[in-house]
Amino acid sequence: MDGLGNPIVLLIDLVIGIALGAAILYYVQNRQGKNRREQAEAEANQITEQARTRATAVTREAEEKARAVTEESEQAALRRRRDLDKEDERLVRRREDLDKRLEKMELREQTLNKRQGKMDKQQNDLQKLESERLAELQRIAEMTTDEAKKELIAAVEREARSDMARIIRQVEAEAREEADNRARDLIALAVQRLASEHVSEIAVSVVQLPSDEMKGRIIGRSGRNIRAFEIATGVDVVVDDTPEAVTISSFDPVRREVAKRALAKLVVDGRIHPARIEKLVEDAKAEVEQSIREEGERAAYEAGVPGLHPEVIKLLGRLKFRTSYGQNQHAHSVETAHIAGMIAAELGADVQLAKAGGLLHDIGKAIDHEVEGTHALIGADYAKRYGVNAKVVNAIASHHHEVEQETVEAYIVEAADAISGARPGARRESMETYIKRVKGLEEIANSFEGVEQSYALQAGREVRIIVRPENIDDLKALRLARDVARKIEETMQYPGQIKVQVIREIRAVDYAK
Repeated sequence: MDGLGNPIVLLIDLVIGIALGAAILYYVQNRQGKNRREQAEAEANQITEQARTRATAVTREAEEKARAVTEESEQAALRRRRDLDKEDERLVRRREDLDKRLEKMELREQTLNKRQGKMDKQQNDLQKLESERLAELQRIAEMTTDEAKKELIAAVEREARSDMARIIRQVEAEAREEADNRARDLIALAVQRLASEHVSEIAVSVVQLPSDEMKGRIIGRSGRNIRAFEIATGVDVVVDDTPEAVTISSFDPVRREVAKRALAKLVVDGRIHPARIEKLVEDAKAEVEQSIREEGERAAYEAGVPGLHPEVIKLLGRLKFRTSYGQNQHAHSVETAHIAGMIAAELGADVQLAKAGGLLHDIGKAIDHEVEGTHALIGADYAKRYGVNAKVVNAIASHHHEVEQETVEAYIVEAADAISGARPGARRESMETYIKRVKGLEEIANSFEGVEQSYALQAGREVRIIVRPENIDDLKALRLARDVARKIEETMQYPGQIKVQVIREIRAVDYAK
């Protein structure tokens, strides 16, 4: 039994052990599950608490924001209500002011209506008085209204003409003073920068002889030599009582120069006969032609005017033997070119055009004895023929106002020509020509109506005209001065400019008895 009972006990113990182990295992597992469940519940409770806390915070924040927005909206509405109240008050006050102004305007209108009624009544009274006064004046003055108007208009016209003449004189004086100052500065600057010399020549040339015996050899047997010389040169040879000198006369300065050189060579050579005369005259012509070319080139070089045609250069050189009022035209042309260039530089004009116009302005004088017409038009036609610039041609043709001046350089050339020809010592004229010019000025002045006396003063540079004040008023005096100056320009030739001065003087004379 003991042997059999041990396995059963063991089996029971084993079953009990297994059951106990299973119970323990179940208990352990159940305990672990409970712990896990408790832990999960704790975590869930924690998360729930956090969510509840966050929800509470968000709700509180939202409530605060909503409260703030509500308060701000209420404040804005309150401010808006206050602004509207103020605006309403302002409109009410404005309406009251407008009502007051309207009342004042109505009162003023009523006052004005009353005044207008009074004024209308007064105006009617004044019109009646004016009519009565006008009738009385007409009765006293024995003059109608139209006649009085004409007299009044005439008085106003005289006063207006006097004022107009005074204003015109004032404006002209101011313009003349300003223009004179500006022109004086320009001319003084130009002349100050210029230094040139002139050689005064006349229409005859004198050839010095070693002795008076040479005069007989020049004349030759029966005048054969002198006739051959005059035929070959085209000049007149004057053999008079002048000791050791023979005079050569000719209107052509080039012929006179050829004759002078040829005769000087004949005197030195001593062999004077027709064949020798012809040979030396030809040599002298060649020398003069060469000299003319050289002088033309020198003038163009000195004036700074390059590119001229050889024929223009040649004609320019011939001015070396041409004089006007004792002034050498070759030197005058170069001087005019310099002055024109300096004035153009001061005024901002084309310096080259001004120089070319000044150099060539008198080129027609080299052939004016060979061609019909004035030297200005002759020179312009000649320059145009050889391709000179059209503006320079206009300056040449217009420097004596024979054609219209088209450029500012043309005016500059005219001014430079006057400066060179009219400066002291530049020219001379005979007493007969001077007297004729002075008398011509006085005759022109006396030809106008209303002139009482006229005097040419300052060597013909000024004309002083005395007019009758009862015939010439101030405005007519201005017109007379302008008309006399224009007639002088159209009918006379003169260097420089002539001042025309009209004097209108009223003298009141009475006698005490």
